[in-house]
Amino acid sequence: MAPPSATSRETNGTSQPSTKAPLEPGLSEQQARVQMPKFPSPPEFTDKYEEREYLKGRLAAAFRIFGKYGFDEGVTGHITLRDPVDRTAFRVNPFGVAFSLIKKSDLILVDHNGRIIDGGPVRMLNAAAFMIHAAVHEARPDVLCAAHSHSIYGRTFCSLGRKLDIITQDSCSFHNDLVLYESFNGIVLAEKEGREIAACLGNKKAALLQNHGLLTVGQTIEATVFWFVQLEKCCHSQLMADAAAGGRGGVTVKIADEDAAYTYKTIGTPSGGFFSGKPLFDVIEKECSADYLQ
Repeated sequence: MAPPSATSRETNGTSQPSTKAPLEPGLSEQQARVQMPKFPSPPEFTDKYEEREYLKGRLAAAFRIFGKYGFDEGVTGHITLRDPVDRTAFRVNPFGVAFSLIKKSDLILVDHNGRIIDGGPVRMLNAAAFMIHAAVHEARPDVLCAAHSHSIYGRTFCSLGRKLDIITQDSCSFHNDLVLYESFNGIVLAEKEGREIAACLGNKKAALLQNHGLLTVGQTIEATVFWFVQLEKCCHSQLMADAAAGGRGGVTVKIADEDAAYTYKTIGTPSGGFFSGKPLFDVIEKECSADYLQ
């Protein structure tokens, strides 16, 4: 049966097909005009110490999500959180502790000189984590959280030395909001390279680090984690699509700039990232019985 908007209309007693685009069954024109609802916002705090404790719990949950998705690779990978009390310091995972075991009490607090000023029983800092993230947090006051790991599809795509093609709706999240860092000098142990990565990132939310992996940043932990998960899946999608198209002697179909820009305004914004990332945190809280809050 045709949807209501596709039924016939009568003109001079003669039935004529409707010229209106069909709607989903049961959807009226009035309902179709309803706009996308406003996305919810992260909680706001008047007490910065209360905010600190809440965000520490969210950061611990972020590591559990990374562990669930297999983004850990030995002892590599890190997510940092700017401290709301002392904005020159940030929290990060202790070096050598598995993502899937990290608790709120394990997180270490590092100042702008790389000195550990607070933390759990393991107070070891990954030097590469400090070099990259300290530079990003210093260059980007708007960034609350930054994430980097050697995820399998991200690092594979980064070996190609090219930017992501906008070939899916999801990849529109990164339309004009993604950079390629075209250098690899081994493990980032020098302050100079950390600053170069931050400079390359500019005001964007994500970077492909050539021969290395993915880097995402955000105004919320939820958005940062979601951008990383989504970018990893976009890399996977493009690797498969390029292989499939190449096997047939063709190329993938790219989304037009105008359409990509329009879609970005819905799914690529900070609020869109927060809202999209929230379900990941809801699920991990249920799966882990929130034991990461210890």
